[in-house]
Amino acid sequence: MAAYGNIDGFIKEIMADSENAAFTAAGQVPLFAAPEKARILVVGQAPGRLAMESRLFWNDPSGDRLRDWMGVDREFFYDSGFLAVLPMDFYFPGKGKSGDLPPRKGFAEKWHPRILRSCPDIRLTILIGQYSMKYYLGDRIKKTLTETVKSRHEYFPDFFPLVHPSPRNRLWLSRNPWFEAEAVPELKAAVKKALA
Repeated sequence: MAAYGNIDGFIKEIMADSENAAFTAAGQVPLFAAPEKARILVVGQAPGRLAMESRLFWNDPSGDRLRDWMGVDREFFYDSGFLAVLPMDFYFPGKGKSGDLPPRKGFAEKWHPRILRSCPDIRLTILIGQYSMKYYLGDRIKKTLTETVKSRHEYFPDFFPLVHPSPRNRLWLSRNPWFEAEAVPELKAAVKKALA
């Protein structure tokens, strides 16, 4: 994955951080990408178990659906160098009662601004799920995730909020047919424009 960019220094620093000691001791490497020529930033929650085990972010059914929504294939997603991927936490946080645990508080605040300085040409930031929306949209976020996604035009052209592409969200998608009918084509167009 040569398109990850020059992130070796960040990886070493993150792994040496005492807050990540347990992950480093377990041999886990932080999962993110920050190519210098990136035009699109994808901000999700945290790597899932399958992604962490394979050491490749979005390497699961959620990633397949995300790429479909964006209108890009797997090769482009990983190897083009036009996509930066910064989850709210770069490590799998573990399982909770109803899915994965949330990303650790303060992690994105500590690392995102520094890493993004190495990606000066970001034109579109895709925000996946409530944690990334709260961090990047701040007080502009709506009361619910659904309202925020419905209000996506308020955040254009800088941000595009998305529901998580997890298979667990099948019920949400069936209850909100406007998303795949309207929002997904708009996302594909926004991605194409950012890459133009």
